[in-house]
Amino acid sequence: MDIAGRSVIKIAGATGLITLFKAFAAQALGLALTLALAWMSPALFHGAWRLALVQGVAAALWSKVLRQPYWWLPIHLLFLPTAIAMLTLQLPSWLYLLTVLLLALVFWGTVKGDVPLFLSSSTVADALAAIVERENANGFADLGAGIGSVAVPLAMYPALKVDAWEHAPLPWLITAWRCRKLPNANAKRASLWDCNLARYELVFAFLSPAVMAELGEKVRREMRPGSLFISSSFPIPEWQPESIVQIEDRRRTQLFCYRVCNASLPSGG
Repeated sequence: MDIAGRSVIKIAGATGLITLFKAFAAQALGLALTLALAWMSPALFHGAWRLALVQGVAAALWSKVLRQPYWWLPIHLLFLPTAIAMLTLQLPSWLYLLTVLLLALVFWGTVKGDVPLFLSSSTVADALAAIVERENANGFADLGAGIGSVAVPLAMYPALKVDAWEHAPLPWLITAWRCRKLPNANAKRASLWDCNLARYELVFAFLSPAVMAELGEKVRREMRPGSLFISSSFPIPEWQPESIVQIEDRRRTQLFCYRVCNASLPSGG
């Protein structure tokens, strides 16, 4: 790994601590506000469930104030009600450990500022397949491949070499299983920062706004002139895309396409 890659990992580690601090702060502030309201109006907050629901709403609002990513809102909203529900049902203790383990295996990089497991739609995969054909690409990298929503459909093209890069253990395992009979597909359990982009004509990523500036530098530094980088939903700051493909799916996804023309220019596309 080069110096830039190590710097990104250090930044990610610091971002992870900040993310955890904000998460705990939102929960604590939500609880404090709920207890204060219950003290002022005890009749309105009778019962644990009502308190839990109000605390969830308060924690979600504090999360917004603390400028956490939008996907933290349902986590804060449901955290305490879910905990009370599990205690009420008197579930076995090992189930709690199993739940935490599964969440860790799926959302491996979430506390570092990455997005949770978001799946690209089949319409996105179809649009990327059309771009692959147009570009006549031989090498394709999916950075943060999840469960292979993009990598597996594209690997149906025998002439295309597909590498699916995924760091979270459980999504990687699912992708590896789905790729087991596809000789031109390779599921790599590694950080995207360890990937050398120079070997690919086309690179795709569906990540997070928090990493797009650093990823843009990696693209500028490593991808060959003439190759194409495509980011789903999140543009590279201050870069001008060659084109923006509007996808007609539920999320109204946009694909930002950047042509690497000159690695020395930040505009890159």
